[in-house]
Amino acid sequence: MSEQRKVIAVLGATGSQGGGLVQAILADPSAEFAARAVTRNAGSAKARELAALGAEVVEADLDDEAGLRAAFEGAHGVFVVTNFWQPRTAEQAAARTAAEMEKDQAGNAARAARDAGVRHVVWSTLEDTREFFGVGGERVPTLDGGTYTVPHFDAKAEADELFRQAGVPTTYLRTTYFYEGFLGMFAPRRDEHGRLVLALPMAGARLSGIAVEDIGRTALGVFRRGGDLAGRTVSIAGDHLTGAEYAEAIGAAIGEPVTYQAVPFEQMRAVSVEVANMFQYYAENEKEFVGDRDLDAVRALNPGLRSFAAWAEAHRDAIPH
Repeated sequence: MSEQRKVIAVLGATGSQGGGLVQAILADPSAEFAARAVTRNAGSAKARELAALGAEVVEADLDDEAGLRAAFEGAHGVFVVTNFWQPRTAEQAAARTAAEMEKDQAGNAARAARDAGVRHVVWSTLEDTREFFGVGGERVPTLDGGTYTVPHFDAKAEADELFRQAGVPTTYLRTTYFYEGFLGMFAPRRDEHGRLVLALPMAGARLSGIAVEDIGRTALGVFRRGGDLAGRTVSIAGDHLTGAEYAEAIGAAIGEPVTYQAVPFEQMRAVSVEVANMFQYYAENEKEFVGDRDLDAVRALNPGLRSFAAWAEAHRDAIPH
């Protein structure tokens, strides 16, 4: 049956974004597309699970352009996502920075998609924060030898050009902060009085967030729209809330008040310069960043788009409290 449908090859298929797209394709009642899950290890538990659900599973590595081309052969579309944060050995880290890795891998995917005759690529990308901060170091510290201000944003933005150079029809899907961050590093914590506190370096600004699975669902909507979104940037989010509003929604979901605490950027930089710079970008560039993410437009691509309140209610047992 899959031969009669348009194949979407999905990179990162056993991860969060790619996995969300594979699941969305498999659950789509129109059956317009067939899912080809591309993974480094077809024998992994997650890969076997996708195969059992009906996905075609193939092996390829983002660092192997020839292997990617073979994995993309016969595909109508390709979803490309890279992982700046993937674990690397000391030897791998010494050979190239994470930003260099992402650009190398994106270039491999772009050229492989072109050579395989792919009709539509959706590339998961982000803004270039240097356009807002500059690289002089006056507003935020620079990283990677003064090259970037938020490397996991800036490298993806640089990689946009690699898809244009390859000449493959590409939609640039700009993502944002994942709601899932509230299950980990930015989960609510108890203070010395036992009260739950949500500490975020956002001052009073709104933070655009999205459920990671909604990235895949929205990508499916982009593939459905097809050619008219090729060459265009689509910026997405599921909600725009202040820190206090996120705290209120978490509190409503778990049945216990949560207080928002604004963390100074410099305090966050003592933990991670990259993460602090990212939140400073979200906060100080709020008007443009939020304004570029029209929730009604995203919902047109993904009618099931979840608000943060709906996501928090669905994940209340997973939220640390």
